[in-house]
Amino acid sequence: MSGTETARGHAGGASAPTPVAFDHLPPRWEPTPVAPRLPIGVAIVSVLTAGFAVVMVLAGLLFLLAQFVTNFVPPSLEIFTSIDLFGAVILVVLGSALLGIATSLWHQETWALWTTIVLVFGTAAYLFFTDSITILFLALVILFVYLISVRRYFY
Repeated sequence: MSGTETARGHAGGASAPTPVAFDHLPPRWEPTPVAPRLPIGVAIVSVLTAGFAVVMVLAGLLFLLAQFVTNFVPPSLEIFTSIDLFGAVILVVLGSALLGIATSLWHQETWALWTTIVLVFGTAAYLFFTDSITILFLALVILFVYLISVRRYFY
């Protein structure tokens, strides 16, 4: 190579490099929003919570209907016979809240996950401090660990 040529093979500074032409380019990359898949354990917890919530709401509403509309609902349809009016209202309110949490768990909302984690932890702590370490306690501990481990699937 002479002193005026560069590594490209043309005279230094004499001509501009020619642009490279391609026959085709790949399509432009567009980021797509990633919707995480629902873990099977969260789906099971959500369905069980929704079922329990429906039973709570139904029990409260049947008791309230039996108290106020005695001709419409016979007392034999009551699910919980040992509650009073205040307890029936609490059942309806808590059942409605649990139904909302179950729906939000199904839709993978973060607040529902953390609410469920707090409820599971609180129930397990209650069972631990009342010396009720049973299979239910172990199931709650396993559920607590599982819910912590799948938190990346929520947004």
